Amino acid sequence: MEDISYRSIRRTILSCMILVPFVPFIASLAIGYYFFTTALKTQAISNLERIVNDHRRIIDAFLMERKADLEFVVHTYSFEALQESGRIEKVFADLKKKSDAFEDLGIFNSSGLHAAYHGPFALIGKAYGETDWFKEVMKNGFYISDIFLGFRNIPHFIIGVAGESEGKKWILRATIDSHIFTGLVEAVRIGKTGEAYILDSEGALQTTRRSTGKLMDRPPDTIKPAMLTDRIQTFSVKDRMGDKKILSATRLKQKEWILVVEQGDSEVFEKLRSAAVLIGFISLAGGIAILVIALFLTDRIVRRMKRMDSEKEQLNTQLIRAGRLAEVGEMAAGFAHEINNPLQIIRSEHALIEMVLEDIKQKTPGIRTDSLAELEDSVAQIQLQTIRCAEITKAILKFGRQSEPSIEEVDLSGYIPEITRMVERRASINGIRIKKEIPTHGCLVRGDPSHLQQVFLNLFNNAIDAILERHGPKGGELSIEAETGRDGWIEVSIKDNGCGISEQNLKKVFTPFFTTKPVGKGTGLGLSVCYGIVTNMGGALEIKSQAAVGTTVIVRLPVSGMESRAA
Repeated sequence: MEDISYRSIRRTILSCMILVPFVPFIASLAIGYYFFTTALKTQAISNLERIVNDHRRIIDAFLMERKADLEFVVHTYSFEALQESGRIEKVFADLKKKSDAFEDLGIFNSSGLHAAYHGPFALIGKAYGETDWFKEVMKNGFYISDIFLGFRNIPHFIIGVAGESEGKKWILRATIDSHIFTGLVEAVRIGKTGEAYILDSEGALQTTRRSTGKLMDRPPDTIKPAMLTDRIQTFSVKDRMGDKKILSATRLKQKEWILVVEQGDSEVFEKLRSAAVLIGFISLAGGIAILVIALFLTDRIVRRMKRMDSEKEQLNTQLIRAGRLAEVGEMAAGFAHEINNPLQIIRSEHALIEMVLEDIKQKTPGIRTDSLAELEDSVAQIQLQTIRCAEITKAILKFGRQSEPSIEEVDLSGYIPEITRMVERRASINGIRIKKEIPTHGCLVRGDPSHLQQVFLNLFNNAIDAILERHGPKGGELSIEAETGRDGWIEVSIKDNGCGISEQNLKKVFTPFFTTKPVGKGTGLGLSVCYGIVTNMGGALEIKSQAAVGTTVIVRLPVSGMESRAA
């Protein structure tokens, strides 16, 4: 159930940590992508429209210049002068100096008869009175034709200007080289797929297209002239292969022609697609980063929650244990009272029995029967066990209800050797060598001397018992060391090479009534009492042990004057 709960919590946290940043992240990317792509599209279309507008001015200027060239001739020469021998050739040569676009030159009388001509075709004597271009020039005084075949049966267009001589109109006409004019139109280069061309009002090509289409063809994959207004417009159409392209078109001012500039959609919006790929990559990288960070933080949070729950469980266990200790402390006085009352009676009865036995011996000297000897042994055993019971109740009282200590300064430099002498005889008899390294001064602590004596005697005796259990009467060693000056602390280390304590039992050594000694050899309260005494002094008690190697007990006590800081 616990694992299922953590898995549920982990899923919830992971979902929140992914969705909370991911939703605004995607939203911001989408909004940014929208505005960015809109700006790029606007910029690309504006760039195409600017090119169309600039190129329209160039073409209009070209047509205006050719018209001006012809008007200059009309105002300079009369109809009769241009018919003079070699005159029209000279005029044509002068025009060619200004522009190579002039292909031929001819003059027509008022009835449309071709009176003089210079060019590659035999057109003198041809009648043009019924042609559309002739009528337009006679009517308006100036005309630029669409591409047509004419007598030469070759696609071309002309510029005609009307003059007047002796009250009669006449026309000067020049044919514009279609290749040169197409080159002028196609001079605009936009990437690899861009091209420019001109359509007439019916949608016929007036210049060739680099992709497909000859002069006078009507390409289906372009705009319809009726769709166009007087301003520059941009359209999106599909070519014959189904690929999209962008067209920008405008009407020329000098002629009812339409200038079209087109470019492949993929090339126009190449930056847009690059931006889309980049944004996609950023989205992927950002999503992966969010996922990785979410997984990492989720695992970290769940691990911390598990650790906190574990610590909470340990704290609850410690609280239960502390509660039990408190209960033992509260019950200790009652136990001691209830046990001490019968002990006092037993002691009184023991004293009475000893007095009776003594009277019997005095009244009947020399009587030494086996029954009397057994009786004396029984009395001695009663005394021994009574004393032992009294010691147990005394230890319980000390553990559960500490009396008011008598606090004073104690110099461990002399106090520890004094306590050591109490166990030296026992150690010597059992072949245990005691090694002492204690400074001669600087080991002042504040505490109850009797309590300190109880602590060190208990620890010394425990060490001796462990040594005897492992080595017997030979090979035992007990080391007692004291160090001072460690940030206001005194450390007393009691190290033995006894049987040691297993890792499992090491966790229980301070538990009341826990002992590894045989029945009758220990109460299990010694270390608990020592721990309480040292802790009340603001110190600490630490045990390090390894089974079959030995044990080290470290008693840390604050130097005199440092108790408040230690607390």
